[in-house]
Amino acid sequence: MKYLLGIDFGGGASKATLLSEEGKIAAEYSVEYPTLYPEAGAAEQNPKDWISALCISTKAIIENSGIKNSDIAAVAVDSATHTYLLADGSYQPLTTAFHWTDTRSRPQAERLRDSFGELIFNKTYHLPDTIWTLPQLIWLKESCPELFASAKYIFFEKDYIRYFLTDVFCTDYIEAEGSMLYDCECRSWDPELCNLAGISIEMLPPIKSPTDIVGSVSEAAATATGLAIGTPVICGTTDTAMEVFAAGAISQGDITVKLATAGRICVITDKAYPDRHLVNYSHIKDGLWYPGTASKSAAASYRWYRDTFGGEYRELDCEAEKIPIGCDGLIFHPYLKGELTPYGDPLLCGSFTGIRATHTKAHFSRAVLEGVAMSLLDGRQYLDSLGINYASFATAIGGGTKGKLWRQILSDALGLTLKVNESSDSSFGSAMLAGVAIGIFENEEDARKKCVKTLDITYPDPKRTAEYKKLYAEYKKIKSALTPIYDGRG
Repeated sequence: MKYLLGIDFGGGASKATLLSEEGKIAAEYSVEYPTLYPEAGAAEQNPKDWISALCISTKAIIENSGIKNSDIAAVAVDSATHTYLLADGSYQPLTTAFHWTDTRSRPQAERLRDSFGELIFNKTYHLPDTIWTLPQLIWLKESCPELFASAKYIFFEKDYIRYFLTDVFCTDYIEAEGSMLYDCECRSWDPELCNLAGISIEMLPPIKSPTDIVGSVSEAAATATGLAIGTPVICGTTDTAMEVFAAGAISQGDITVKLATAGRICVITDKAYPDRHLVNYSHIKDGLWYPGTASKSAAASYRWYRDTFGGEYRELDCEAEKIPIGCDGLIFHPYLKGELTPYGDPLLCGSFTGIRATHTKAHFSRAVLEGVAMSLLDGRQYLDSLGINYASFATAIGGGTKGKLWRQILSDALGLTLKVNESSDSSFGSAMLAGVAIGIFENEEDARKKCVKTLDITYPDPKRTAEYKKLYAEYKKIKSALTPIYDGRG
């Protein structure tokens, strides 16, 4: 029996999934690591923490599964887009990594929008914001010129981890699309965009396909990780691309609804939909894209609520289930970090409105769940306004979809049937990708057939969908009324 190892590096933890050639999960393991906040707006991570997590998880996976390291046929790594670090001429980090949630580049992003917005949008299908590498590089150049001048190479997160395994410097085209240094039409690094960042193209990694075998586990990496020397290592790609693949969304019209730290709705299309309120990335399958909406604080809102006001998720859900739709007039807006789709407004704030003396903690709990659902409905409405067609059922992914109540609220609010699979982790998708790359799976369709297994289906109730339509109208009115107040603080 041969196995495939996929390893994801998220915002606060790494997860490894070991998948058999029959498409069954043989073992899983997670390791947490910190995000550093050295000053206001900063969000950084130490690359040493990534490597430590990698080594711990690979050794644990091998030990816990009871397999031989030589039974692992291939390895693929994924991570969040946009997170990068500078390296010297020996490919060693000069800095901590700058996480995509770092907002210190806001002035640089605004300057780029004002002076080069049309140029950048035409090449990258996106407008500058703090999440992109281009404005972050300009911020670093202006803030730490000597450090910036000493840099020879730029790594993206998963590419640095893969370099540790293979000593091969490269990236994939989906990761490149997330840098704002890549021309999506020409499918190559762009000299004009690189010039705006003050870097040369030579600093950037060569671009490969996600399924390319780019190297193998080196002797030093084998000693550190417990993997066998010479194990093939796949280029891999970004976490959302792997979540979409893990969900089995590989055909035009397939749709995923993500309820994780952030919320997303991604639709598989045959073309990009350049729009300032959508995120456009290529699919791993040639000719396809997965344009998507983005809600900044989805499951993060419920976690904030739990951590701030106390309780456990099951307890909160149990009480919230007793409360009627609309929470007797209590409405929550989940703009804890501003909002992306469909507003693109970093100054928006979260709010509870309509509070009465009759409201209990259970009302507030349900209001949070419904508010996040309204934010995702905002995204669906925006997709509909662009004429993007998709199926009436979606695959629900992300930790928030594990809660039955929240899943039902989301299904009713969106008016979509939601399917939950055995696994929707990006590490699972990376393991599937490794199988496609080395031929254990014939292609993406074969991988979906063998690996993707449905566990549960949630159906929307038309009556409740109609009630949420009315709630959504109130939600929008309140948002419109409060926006001038928040924007006036900018």
